[in-house]
Amino acid sequence: MINIPECSVVVITYNDAGRLARAVRSALRQSLRNIEVIIADDASTDGTGKVARELQRRDARVRYLRGEVNSGGCGVPRNRGVAAARAPYVMFLDSDDELTRHACKSMLLEIERTGADFVTGQIARLYEQTGKTARYYPALFTRRRTVEGIAREPEMFLDSFSTNKLYRAELLRRVPFREDMHYEDHVFSTALYCAARRFAVVPWVVYLWHRASAESDERLSISLCLTEMANVRSRIRAARLSDDILRDSGLGGLGGLSGLGGLGDLVHERQRRFIRQDLRVYLNPLPSRDPAWIEEFVSVIHPYLAELDPAVFETIDPLMRVCCSFILDGRPDELLVAARSLNGPKAPPRVAVREGGRTYWGTVADERREITSLRMAELPYSASRLRHEAVVTGEGPLIRLAITTYDPFGVLAATPGWTAFLRFRNHRVRLDPRPREGDGGYTSEATIDLAAIRHGRLGFEGRYDPVIEIVNPDGRVTSDRLLVDPCTASFGTTVLWHEVVVKAEGSAAFLRVLWRRQGLLRQLPRLKRAATRLLRKVGGPEVKLRVYKGLISVLPPRADLALFESDVGTGYTGNPRYIYEELRRRNTPLKVVWSVAEPQGNLPPEVTPVRRMSWRHIWTMARAGYWVDSHGMPLAYPKPPGTRYLQTWHGQGIKSVGFDAPDLRADFDGPRATWRAAVERWDALVSPSAEFERIFVPSNGYRGRLLRHGSPRCDVLVHGDREAAGRARAALEIPHWSRVLLYAPTYRDRAKGSGQSVRADLASMAEALSGDWTVVLRTHPVERFEVPEHLRHFVRHAGSYPEVNDLILLSDALLTDYSSLMCDYAVTGRPMLFLIDDWDEYRRVERGVYHDLPSIAPGPCLTTTEELIEALRDLEGMTAAFASRYIAFRRTWCADEKGHASARIVDAFFPPAHAQAPRPAGVRERAPARARQPSRLPLPGRPR
Repeated sequence: MINIPECSVVVITYNDAGRLARAVRSALRQSLRNIEVIIADDASTDGTGKVARELQRRDARVRYLRGEVNSGGCGVPRNRGVAAARAPYVMFLDSDDELTRHACKSMLLEIERTGADFVTGQIARLYEQTGKTARYYPALFTRRRTVEGIAREPEMFLDSFSTNKLYRAELLRRVPFREDMHYEDHVFSTALYCAARRFAVVPWVVYLWHRASAESDERLSISLCLTEMANVRSRIRAARLSDDILRDSGLGGLGGLSGLGGLGDLVHERQRRFIRQDLRVYLNPLPSRDPAWIEEFVSVIHPYLAELDPAVFETIDPLMRVCCSFILDGRPDELLVAARSLNGPKAPPRVAVREGGRTYWGTVADERREITSLRMAELPYSASRLRHEAVVTGEGPLIRLAITTYDPFGVLAATPGWTAFLRFRNHRVRLDPRPREGDGGYTSEATIDLAAIRHGRLGFEGRYDPVIEIVNPDGRVTSDRLLVDPCTASFGTTVLWHEVVVKAEGSAAFLRVLWRRQGLLRQLPRLKRAATRLLRKVGGPEVKLRVYKGLISVLPPRADLALFESDVGTGYTGNPRYIYEELRRRNTPLKVVWSVAEPQGNLPPEVTPVRRMSWRHIWTMARAGYWVDSHGMPLAYPKPPGTRYLQTWHGQGIKSVGFDAPDLRADFDGPRATWRAAVERWDALVSPSAEFERIFVPSNGYRGRLLRHGSPRCDVLVHGDREAAGRARAALEIPHWSRVLLYAPTYRDRAKGSGQSVRADLASMAEALSGDWTVVLRTHPVERFEVPEHLRHFVRHAGSYPEVNDLILLSDALLTDYSSLMCDYAVTGRPMLFLIDDWDEYRRVERGVYHDLPSIAPGPCLTTTEELIEALRDLEGMTAAFASRYIAFRRTWCADEKGHASARIVDAFFPPAHAQAPRPAGVRERAPARARQPSRLPLPGRPR
């Protein structure tokens, strides 16, 4: 090699002949070609040397250094590699891992751009058993940035790896690795952070950390040898040395900067890192260790934890703090119970105590064991937490369980009349729990006959976790999995052409049942899949479309048959629902079939459902005399001659639509032509406002009839419905005293299903508002978001609640961003708030808009959760401040909402024989009840 390389990659190895080549290839394949790869072999005794020499022979960029005596650690080979490096920049790579393709180039560009002493990037753990990856501490790498010293971001102590960084070589020669210990990375990283004036952080993955399973034949890395007590002692030694480095260092003058905290605070931050990261790796699998190991572990860890300032424990995770308290008190049995709550089912304590509005693990109010922030004691009944521990034995197909149920938060005591069941998938056995003395728990026994569990004619292949269900008198259910001893030996049996295995799953150990088909039954799914493929081929989209076109060419539509659909089959809701209910009130002799993508629980019993795009759906489309939907019947299907199609659409608002929307604004003839033909099928379009007509009609190229009577779905919002609001409050388990904030963000076109639309900091809102408010979160149907358990006392996820109007009538205010729901909500006159922190991005590069929301919004446009909290605290003042804007907004979007849109649209679209059928004698139409309408403003022209 003549030219000086731009980057040296030091690959350390020892007795790793099987994986060395993979690691070196990941370096040689870097997009930065001008590199050198230095293999630093720590005196391997297997074929590692042979592999290294062959790699060196094949590529001149490879250099091979071999030590004469194994050092027993990683410090010696890394220092040897640094000493031999010719490049100004260095990266490290372990021989069992890989670099991502652009790691060297991307970080070299970053270090030169920023002038940093080193650049650190994201690590992804690659689990070899499954092939899946998971980012390591992703919160540290969410944004690209330059950090002026560790005192600015002490959280970066969690990033203690040496392998995910690119360094200036001269810095490494000033900060060598310790050569007399394991976990030298931890000590090195602390010294590095002290020495660095500036470091850069990049959010992309630069390093793949291969994680072999414990059962793998591959040699486990030092960091995975967690059963050895010497491993624990090595980590503690590294922690103490790191603390000493921080105490002895002046941090280049940064330690005492005003507002950053002193050196002592940085020592505390490094010690918190030990608890959060180092201690946690031993506590996660601790439930599976034997009692002697746990007792020794407590004795080894205790002295170091006892040295720490109590302030170190104040800001760590509550359950980790509980575990630390049991280590400090020398209580290994209690530590075992608590450690089982860290992972898996994250079970609650066996016993808890509440004093002064605070919750504590155990029987006494010890501040070290406060778990109030987990909010386990404040959850609604269906989300409440019980702890079920079971002793499991098996004999043939019979499984016997001795179950102990703990009720730490008094849920069962406060719910007289409850019943308990043990559920094995679709098999349910009633339990007879008996109270225990002293701890408020219950004991019960159950025997499950696996032969009695039915899985259908084709059997079942898969797994499930049995649960205990507690049903209260009103039918609500709370359930939790069964904890079992992690050392429980798995057992199996053969039942009805199945092999069944019952086992303890995971280090926290809950009960799991695995089923595997056997014999001829094992072949049936293959035959079914083959038959399904054949049916799909015979009955695929092209075939169905041809059959459909043939049907409509020979069969006239039925004048008494109507096909209804809402939001591409996602529910019985929206404008089609209220039009149907108006037809039903009139006792219209139409037979209505409802198109659904999935089974719907709220369909009226008299409505016939049909699965969307099934053969029956194709037949119904061809035969129906009326189509009514709110989005679009299958696009490629022409309307039958004689069928009348009412398009109700599903909202109005500021977002771009039709040919202006992202999926159609590109100049591609296919999608645009398909949508143009789909719009041509419409015979009438519901137009809720003049503004909708101004925007929507030209944006979609519509040239047909307009029904200017308002939105049918808004009729109930005009009139109100106390029963609907009460129904929603009961279903979502919202206390009667709580005010309700409906949070309805829309999706982001470039991040559908990511959860990014939920931009409010729900944790901060809970901290500030949970005493007065409950948030009902209504995400868009294409979004995916799971509410964390510690927020479920404050947030009710209502994404699957069948009718959004119930939620509107329940709520006291709306929080949204760009959702069309704002226009419906304005009918109520209730306060609205807009969290639009990404406004510039949304209007310019995301969806695009027709209106400048900040200038027309009928409520404050906010960019932070703090602003939102303040606005909710002064809701009356905010409402008064935006009263004139609210009136103007309603004049724009709601002027036609008079409360009888459904009736007028039925009169206008359906012929008299269907629209005005006589009611049976003696039947009177019930006027809807008027619900409470807080902070309601009058519609323009409507008397107060």
